[in-house]
Amino acid sequence: MNRGTGTGLLGGGIVLIALGAILYWGVTVSRAGWFNISNIGLILLWIGVATLAIGAVVLLTGGRSRSSTREDVHQIPSGTERTRESESWHA
Repeated sequence: MNRGTGTGLLGGGIVLIALGAILYWGVTVSRAGWFNISNIGLILLWIGVATLAIGAVVLLTGGRSRSSTREDVHQIPSGTERTRESESWHA
């Protein structure tokens, strides 16, 4: 993943945290049955925290790949010889 993905995850995590906090602390609706808006808000809040943490990890570790290419051209009696070396690694 790259840094853009980490930035998107950070933004999504912040939105989920804000929405979960509003539903958990700001909305007071009592309804009979299994549906409880405060529990939904708490779930969204924790999912937002997890998404924010994952986004921070991706942002810090993503986009650190490096690649290097070296090309040598040598004249030999029968023509030209090209040698190409490529290296890729993640820092």
